[in-house]
Amino acid sequence: MPKGLSALDVLNVMKKRGLLEIFPQVVVALRILLTLPVTVASGERSFSKLKLIKTYLRSTMLQDGLVGLAMISVNNEISCQVDSADIIDRFAQCKARKVRF
Repeated sequence: MPKGLSALDVLNVMKKRGLLEIFPQVVVALRILLTLPVTVASGERSFSKLKLIKTYLRSTMLQDGLVGLAMISVNNEISCQVDSADIIDRFAQCKARKVRF
């Protein structure tokens, strides 16, 4: 094998040559190596967003509310597509506290 191959290239070469069954531990190690950068980056992004969300004013917020804000902040692309007026209307209908006589 040529030098300077990435982990993905090594995995593809092993697949082409039929070596996946012969070296299963190497395959597992390469797959873990390939997923680590994604896992670490998303974890770091979540914690950095959490630091931005949890300010002095929100330090007394309950855990459920903080988790909800963190999810909205991390999934910003999806939350920008949601119609906030529709959510407000649904919430108002569920939480109506008017007394009917």
